[in-house]
Amino acid sequence: MSYGLIGKKLGMTGMFSPEGRYVPVTIVQAGPCVVTQIKTEATDGYNAIQVGFGIQKKQRLTKPILGHLKKSGDQAFAVLREIRVDHPENYTLGQVIGSDIFSIGDYVDVSGISKGKGFAGVMRRHGFAGGRTTHGSQCHRIPGSIGASAWPSRVMKGKRLPGHYGNSRVTVRNLKVLDIRSDENIILIKGAVPGSKTGILSVRKSKKQPKQKAGL
Repeated sequence: MSYGLIGKKLGMTGMFSPEGRYVPVTIVQAGPCVVTQIKTEATDGYNAIQVGFGIQKKQRLTKPILGHLKKSGDQAFAVLREIRVDHPENYTLGQVIGSDIFSIGDYVDVSGISKGKGFAGVMRRHGFAGGRTTHGSQCHRIPGSIGASAWPSRVMKGKRLPGHYGNSRVTVRNLKVLDIRSDENIILIKGAVPGSKTGILSVRKSKKQPKQKAGL
């Protein structure tokens, strides 16, 4: 059993629940993915499959990658990722995996690269409250004191400071699958997922199920 797929974010829309509530959903093209390599605990130390997603021109890939892909059908893929599985012996090279591994009502974890927003200060990047805005204060949006004096005489690692905001890998957990269109490999996921439109996503079945709530 495969725990997930590689997909593409197509955009957002909304749908009505059976109770009449309007729910925002993200449209994700989940697959089809082709098995390009099978890894086992005996040979590689863990069980996983490598899958390819998105057809790519062969001249855009290196010769070592093209040689690697010949074993699974001589197709060129834009994205290669690994997915952990329990029983790699159930897969074959060149096997196609589609959105039918999910079911309506499943909970999934979605990972992607968040939108890059450039350089940002501490108020936008970390939610700092900022300084006083009256009585001649010159410290409206600055971070303030950031380190100690004589000891340790340096800024500690991990200090929240201004810097590059976004463009990092983000995972949103326990999103519900509301609809599946297997003929198009389309799944509708409740809520928002990381990244911009056409961004590459990893969609995996959630290991920790959320507490059940009324409705959606």
